[in-house]
Amino acid sequence: MPHIHTRDFRIRHYECDAYGHLYNANYLRLMQETAFDASAAVGYDLQRYRQMGRLWLIRQTEIEYLQPLHYNEIVQVRTWVEDFRRSTSRRAYEFLNTSGGTLTARATSTWVFLNSVSGQPARIPDELARAFIPEGLPQSRQPWSHLPQATNPPPGAYKTWRKVVWRDIDSAHHVNNAVYLEYCDECGFQAIAAHGWPVRRMLSNGFAILVRKNQILYRQPARLDDELEISTWVSDVRRSTAVRHYHIRRCRDNALLAEVHALGVWVELQSGRPARIPPQMLTDFQPNMV
Repeated sequence: MPHIHTRDFRIRHYECDAYGHLYNANYLRLMQETAFDASAAVGYDLQRYRQMGRLWLIRQTEIEYLQPLHYNEIVQVRTWVEDFRRSTSRRAYEFLNTSGGTLTARATSTWVFLNSVSGQPARIPDELARAFIPEGLPQSRQPWSHLPQATNPPPGAYKTWRKVVWRDIDSAHHVNNAVYLEYCDECGFQAIAAHGWPVRRMLSNGFAILVRKNQILYRQPARLDDELEISTWVSDVRRSTAVRHYHIRRCRDNALLAEVHALGVWVELQSGRPARIPPQMLTDFQPNMV
């Protein structure tokens, strides 16, 4: 059985969005913090990794938001390692609202074990794997899920540009994994407004678009002063849901750094129930759809 680590966090006001919910990107920050604590609890803190000349970087994350968390609520984050491969590890997470024990979100992340000097994948030592899963790897190993294949963007893909600034960078000197979601959220809101549906119009019509699931693939790191292009478009439109895709590219060489697939749900503000996408909105967004 793997080592299960738990940590409680009180939701702070500045961590919430304009709807009063814990902001989507902040779930990733809580996951990262809990993962670091979980590693330290079995003897592998950041200092030990530095001595080993190794570090972990996140390659892929999938998170499903089940119930919103609000200011001053206490969330317990549970995490454990599901599996190890040669140089990768898959870690699972659960978010529980401690006031009633409700499961509010669940997630998985694939981490890559790297040589901190060369930046190349390194073999995970057996003793490290045993520290996280003392009884050994499971006999039956399930295949790891992969992100859906992104559709080709339509001619009307919406684009924004930004420069990586100091506050975006973490101690690995890369853009922090949660910041990519912030880039995409900003691009998404601008795309919605550019097609005639700014947030005020949606609220006045009694609905909001909430993200139910984010799937993120990190391909290459973005670094300080990089100029980035973020493009977005929509596919898989249903009665009350749609998938918004994002590509983040480095402008100087057009390298694809990250891709995000966000499942959005149209929700009635008063009832909190799924709402039908307004027909006029579908018409207005035709250029941005595939």
